[in-house]
Amino acid sequence: MLMTERFARFAAELHQAPLAPHVAQGAQRAVTDWFASLYPGSGMPAVQVLEAALAEELDRGPAWLAGGRQATVRAAALINGTAAHAAELDDSFREAMYHPGAATIAAALAVAQARRATGPQFLRAVVLGYEISTRIGVVMGREHYRYWHNTGTMGTFGAAAAAAGLLDLEEAAFAHALALAATFAAGLQQAFRTESMAKPLHAGRAAEAGVLAAQLAAGGLRGSLDVLEGEAGFGQAMGTGPDWSPAGSTLGRDFHITRLTFKNHVGCGHNFPAIDGALALQRLHGVDHGDIERIHLGVYQSTLDIAPHVDPQTADQARFSLHYMVATAMVHGSVRLAAFEPPRLQDAATRALMKRITATLDPEVDRAFPGRRGARVVLVLRDGRRLEHLQHDRKGDPELPLSDEELEGKLRELAAPVIGEPQVRSLVARIRALATSDLLP
Repeated sequence: MLMTERFARFAAELHQAPLAPHVAQGAQRAVTDWFASLYPGSGMPAVQVLEAALAEELDRGPAWLAGGRQATVRAAALINGTAAHAAELDDSFREAMYHPGAATIAAALAVAQARRATGPQFLRAVVLGYEISTRIGVVMGREHYRYWHNTGTMGTFGAAAAAAGLLDLEEAAFAHALALAATFAAGLQQAFRTESMAKPLHAGRAAEAGVLAAQLAAGGLRGSLDVLEGEAGFGQAMGTGPDWSPAGSTLGRDFHITRLTFKNHVGCGHNFPAIDGALALQRLHGVDHGDIERIHLGVYQSTLDIAPHVDPQTADQARFSLHYMVATAMVHGSVRLAAFEPPRLQDAATRALMKRITATLDPEVDRAFPGRRGARVVLVLRDGRRLEHLQHDRKGDPELPLSDEELEGKLRELAAPVIGEPQVRSLVARIRALATSDLLP
């Protein structure tokens, strides 16, 4: 059985019984985090430009944007998917090196609204998208992640699977939806290694492409079912010809959606272990940022590749600056949205501390990637003391998870300034009831 067919069989099996309570809870947590990412991202410049470009598809249609405007299904998937990734707050599945929520949930919600789906149907579609796309990401591995942005590539499969589930595609058509999605998958890392507004578009484009793939398959369009493992297929062209056999081995037993990472800081998640380690040393030893002579960070290779800016001048660069994010955390105590506003970007104390930070590859930390995201932090103080801490995981990883209360608190903090406290309370209540309700969030 080809992998597209194996995934389609899993989708058919998942439809035969209600989601297990822990799986439904995992999906609800993912939806909570998606909305927490969506609202602050909806005001970002890239999203505003996108809305202007798609003006003919707004204020009509069966779906809705974060700001309450009607939209066509295509436009809602594209714009909401972009918004959910734009503020760098969205979830991740470590082993796949991938933010699954932005595209998958954007696609699922747009199609669910158009189909007038129930809460349980919506959650099942979200689970389908996460389980299938994360497994493709795990198989493709670090070689794919060298050049490709997995949120764009894997996100296309997540969106296609979610949309196909809501369109009630039978097995053969579901497999063709995934096959078509493979030919749409894209997103280059170079798009965000220099100054650019393009990165969040990868998630939006993935949501849009996945929806289209499912719609085309529903209409009878066929793809190459061996597109993943074929000699000129996805695995060969965008990787190193990986072994696909593990991809289906735990389907239906180990649900990836139950062990996601939810961000506890704003910005690139590769910087988070260094932030957590530095803050841990600061709290434990009562260190003020002015007491620090220098900081050395030992990190894994992707941190150096993806967060390289040592002197960021814009908010987009600062979100991908290890030096800036660690320094601002130690000066201000956290890295929230305010860290990327113009006054804070040129904060004198933060800039002074950044100049005393160095970062290099730590072989032990790198060997653990991607299954563990760690950092070694060394503080050398002006009084001569040397403090060292190996941070194995990030706050928000499955080993150090955010509680349901913390996750809902994240949603309230980030959504209330956009839609107001009463609307947030209503949204939280609807998300909590998704597993049994006819209402969508």
